[in-house]
Amino acid sequence: MIRTEQQNGIYVVTADNPPVNALSNGVREGLAKAIADAGADPAVRAIVVACAGRTFFAGADIAEFTKGMQPPLPPDLCDMIEASEKPVVAAIHGTALGGGLEVALACHYRIAVPSAKLGQPEVKLGLLPGAGGTQRLPRVAGAELALKMIVLGDPIGAREAAEAGLVDRLAGEDRLLADAIAFAREIADARPLPRAGGRTASADPALFDTFRAANAKKLRGYDAPEACIEAVRAATTMPFREGLALERQLFLKLVMGEQSAALRHIFFAERTAGKIDGLPEGTTPLPVRKVGIVGAGTMGGGIAMNFLSAGVPVTIVEMKQEALDRGVATIRRNYEGNVARGRLTAEGLEKAMALLTPTLSYDDLADADLIIEAVFEDIGVKKDVFKKLDAVAKPGAILASNTSFLDVNEIAAVTARADHVLGLHFFSPANVMKLLEIVRGAKTAPAVLATAMAAAKAIRKVAVIAGVCHGFIGNRMLEQRQIEAVKLLMEGVTPQQIDKAHVDFGMPMGPFQMADLAGIDIGWHRDPQRIESITDALCAAGRLGQKAGKGFYDYDDQRRATPSAEAQAIIDDFAARSGAAKRAVGSEEILERTLYPMVNEGAKILDEGIAQRASDIDIVWIYGYGWPPYRGGPMFWADRVGLTKIVESLKKHGQPVAPALEAKAAKGERFNR
Repeated sequence: MIRTEQQNGIYVVTADNPPVNALSNGVREGLAKAIADAGADPAVRAIVVACAGRTFFAGADIAEFTKGMQPPLPPDLCDMIEASEKPVVAAIHGTALGGGLEVALACHYRIAVPSAKLGQPEVKLGLLPGAGGTQRLPRVAGAELALKMIVLGDPIGAREAAEAGLVDRLAGEDRLLADAIAFAREIADARPLPRAGGRTASADPALFDTFRAANAKKLRGYDAPEACIEAVRAATTMPFREGLALERQLFLKLVMGEQSAALRHIFFAERTAGKIDGLPEGTTPLPVRKVGIVGAGTMGGGIAMNFLSAGVPVTIVEMKQEALDRGVATIRRNYEGNVARGRLTAEGLEKAMALLTPTLSYDDLADADLIIEAVFEDIGVKKDVFKKLDAVAKPGAILASNTSFLDVNEIAAVTARADHVLGLHFFSPANVMKLLEIVRGAKTAPAVLATAMAAAKAIRKVAVIAGVCHGFIGNRMLEQRQIEAVKLLMEGVTPQQIDKAHVDFGMPMGPFQMADLAGIDIGWHRDPQRIESITDALCAAGRLGQKAGKGFYDYDDQRRATPSAEAQAIIDDFAARSGAAKRAVGSEEILERTLYPMVNEGAKILDEGIAQRASDIDIVWIYGYGWPPYRGGPMFWADRVGLTKIVESLKKHGQPVAPALEAKAAKGERFNR
């Protein structure tokens, strides 16, 4: 893992721990020994710490947080590096993240290639830098930059780091080691050594409250950011050793807490989701060099952008020229918004648009490797589209439906290539949302599934395999929440009470805010005289959601919501006619009655094999529905609540209990081991 060589007085220490040079126990041991050996060798004038492969140290071995770390611990290793009497130079390429940046900060000098990235993303795992990062980074680069890097967890480029003093010199992109050795010779006799712990950091005391207020919405509900702020502030008010002691205290509290456990669960769950159960060994993805999309509406256009941005040519089909022009204009407008926000260059916009071929003819899809249907959510319409696609698509082309509820097997059955048909359920807006449900049909070939997973990675989606059933994983569970939320309305609970309980829980919006955003008329039968539900009554009154300016709430020109007297009157009238009894219901009961049925449905989904694993369900809800990551997803959260408690609550409220859930609770088992 660690190799060393001496080059005329410069001791080069190289770590080689693929794929990302994680600071595992073996790497730490090797680094510590190398630093000690160099210190004891009178021929050594300076030390260079570098990494083989594609990156500098990209962080700690996260699995060790659960298993327990063996010495030398990262803080001790960093202290040892900083204490070296011989100058130590960190040679950075790729990324220096988390513990990797802490090692670099402990070195006396840092040289980096211009393309390198430096960051402290521990907050995204519910932690703070625990090896001195909260104390060294403010002292080297200033408290303001340290707050951004540590509290928000986003990396910066090497040029910005150099401007801030975090990087001492930029190296040639293809000559890092040579430049690092030359730099080490240059500073070999420099004294005193610029140790980060020996510096002071100062900041306006108002900086911390200002930063907290500016990022309040982004940090809402999370414990780690506040601990990070407290630790960085300590770097400006405490001696170095006292600051390190506080950092350690805060780190240990976080690492033992529920939120970090949840966020680490999501970290591993996301990586596990990409594994497809039952895939024969040696299965390889098919090439996807060109994509076809049927439908240039909101979903079709968003799906197209994913592939265009990844450099994949797209042919998009519409029935009428007006709809086609409108769809292409929307794609361009979305890209222009990215340019305005600095996320894309004007050149990048034109490059993406040049890959797009708009057409009114299905025949132009004949050379596509993957064709995605994104038309109206009606089984008859979709089957008609697939018959046309089957006739024009080349042999071996994959046909996919962007359905959110419908039977993929029924759609596949109208083709002569059921083994090359599957569902690709993108979430709206498709060019933004990270989740993709890959729906495995009864006859979907292994290579087709592998291709879908590879394509998902290419367009930077987090994909989960789902089986065929109504609503697949996410919408099937969501339906249970909506059913119970409407029952609560019938008992006199207001939409705003129910939504507030969910927002306080950590959701970005509640059930009725979500319904208004999506459109209450989704699935409505369109007959104003047929009033069979509260949503029927609202739709009959023209209250279709945000797009109509009124739904469960009233909306102004900026789509800001206010409680609606008219909507409440409609709800009360329907409830009265149904004979439902009104009663007082608190937030705790609201959450029990709406979230526990979701867990119950999740247990059924697992039992039926619709989801491969409980952690996949968690990923669906984290990336598709806004479940608060610090609660780890509904199945992880259920384990923490206790399955016995959930079963007892479901029975108490007269809600069904899945045999699989009851059996698991009786055995004292968990969904996630």
